[in-house]
Amino acid sequence: MDFVKGYHDTRLPYDAKREVLWKTLCDVYFQPLIPPDACVLELGAGYGHFINNIRCARRIAMDQWEGLRKYLQPDVEALVGCVTDLSALKDNSLDFVFASNLFEHLKQRDFSVVLQQLHTLLKPGGTLNIVQPNYRFAYREYFDDYTHVTAYSHHSLADFLSAHRFRVIDCQPRFLPLTVKSRLPAWPVLIRLYLALPFKPMGKQMFLRAVPEKKPLPSRKAD
Repeated sequence: MDFVKGYHDTRLPYDAKREVLWKTLCDVYFQPLIPPDACVLELGAGYGHFINNIRCARRIAMDQWEGLRKYLQPDVEALVGCVTDLSALKDNSLDFVFASNLFEHLKQRDFSVVLQQLHTLLKPGGTLNIVQPNYRFAYREYFDDYTHVTAYSHHSLADFLSAHRFRVIDCQPRFLPLTVKSRLPAWPVLIRLYLALPFKPMGKQMFLRAVPEKKPLPSRKAD
């Protein structure tokens, strides 16, 4: 936990620009994908910028960082622990799973464990939604973050999901700029304009949306 605490103190300190960005992203882009009665889980929730700005029946945030709790709204459920252990959640309970800048921090075997669990946790029609750096466009900066251990392009991430029986229904190679650490202002009107552009200048983060291919599997909770 000392390592995680040090990461948020140095590499990822709180930045108010991120809150503006994610509030706008949720309002304009992600909220229309989420029904009012949905149960939403954010993996690697960090400061809760996404989950705090989503409106739905049940909101759950998970991160191994203890500091998560103090940034969440009162009605957001906090799970502090590793994303490879989702045993606190019930099968067929999730409608929408979101992960931003998470899976590049995991080894592939751990990512596989997460995907295996999501097969049983997601309801039929439920989706896994991933935003993270696209190595094809961010290769110069990718390993400036010392906690990045695995590199994915939009092709390799889509293939990895397919290999784990997830069908990719949306793949956007250039979805967002790599970071908010720039001199550009985080104005909602500019973010809305950027999302509407057919070509995303400086777009180095990708967005993939996938649904599990439901096949008979041994129940995870029967073990």
